[in-house]
Amino acid sequence: MAATQPAQRDMATAFKRGALGRCPNCGKGNLFRAYLKVADTCNVCGEELHHQQADDAPAYFVIMLVGHIVVPIVFAVEMAFTPPYWLHALIFIPLTIALAVLFLQPIKGAIIGWQWAQGMHGFKLHTHDADMQKPNPTVTKR
Repeated sequence: MAATQPAQRDMATAFKRGALGRCPNCGKGNLFRAYLKVADTCNVCGEELHHQQADDAPAYFVIMLVGHIVVPIVFAVEMAFTPPYWLHALIFIPLTIALAVLFLQPIKGAIIGWQWAQGMHGFKLHTHDADMQKPNPTVTKR
């Protein structure tokens, strides 16, 4: 009799559920209890979420993403219209802040979903993971 392998978790589904602020395990419970505060456990399936260690990664990804959006727009506006610096500040500071606030929670959720799918930082893979099992081609049934 072969030993039972831990169930593999579907990365894309966990990533999407996390980005939407949902529990990566069941997809129904809330991942966050506040804007960036991760819930200790899922309020639907009871999955422990306190293991997450997203740390500074979401901020780095947000900086890179927002920079790649805002900087080309700033250059295009400068080349086309040459507005005064105060107008640049009036337009692009609020835009930068708004985009950062908009992207921060989904990116943090996606990173937590990725950590969960990989079994990182205490998100152990179990043989009974609900709703996220992916067939393991190395395990043969007899």
